[in-house]
Amino acid sequence: MADQHIAVTGGGSGIGRATAVLAAAAGVRVSVLDRDHAAAQQTVQAATAGDVHAYACDVTDGTALSTVLDAAERTSGPITGLVAAAGVDRGGLAHQLPEDVWRDVVDVNLTGAFLAARDVLRRMVAARTRGALVLCSSPAAFVGFAAGGASAYAASKGGVSALTRSLAVDYAAHGIRVNAVVPGATETPLMWAAVAQADRDVMREQVEREIPLGRIADPTEPARAVLWLLGQESSYVTGSHLVCDGGVLAKASISV
Repeated sequence: MADQHIAVTGGGSGIGRATAVLAAAAGVRVSVLDRDHAAAQQTVQAATAGDVHAYACDVTDGTALSTVLDAAERTSGPITGLVAAAGVDRGGLAHQLPEDVWRDVVDVNLTGAFLAARDVLRRMVAARTRGALVLCSSPAAFVGFAAGGASAYAASKGGVSALTRSLAVDYAAHGIRVNAVVPGATETPLMWAAVAQADRDVMREQVEREIPLGRIADPTEPARAVLWLLGQESSYVTGSHLVCDGGVLAKASISV
């Protein structure tokens, strides 16, 4: 992977940050994109090795995204891969969910992934670059969360999974692979975004009881799955979902 230049959206925290740091340690040139520029810069500081640069970018703004990726290519060379990790989770039952909340979740999680993939694909196709894109799906794309109130998030991630399959078919002839990682409960800010601070300890205990492996993932664990999908060891894998959820999707909901 040492010759690659990957862009990581949502690289200021969580799985995006962990992926950027691990990729940099492997010799990959990394452009960290996040709407929180300070957080992106913290990722650069956390990457003690490698060629890593931070950029402020809102993935829902296609024009701004293209401008940032132009700057990234001037600094670090042609982009050969993408990790679309930018995401938000704002919960609520559908009949109580404001339209602006629905739009925000879908715009960031699904439209943001599409805009980032579209821009990177345009560059790779024009340059005849072979490489890989990894989008970030969720178990919510496949099953309903027992806690409920995740209609917007689930719909956005279901869209990401469908987008992954479609792009994989469309760009296979160009030597571009497109896959999705499916992280389960992971120790990130997004994990607790919809949980009140006072409820988090109780929620953590309950979540860990429900996960077959008995614990919440460290962000480096799904990040290593992402790096495998980006690298040549997965050279015949496209249109697939790599589930990294501690066994959640393998488990029946009935506990007896």
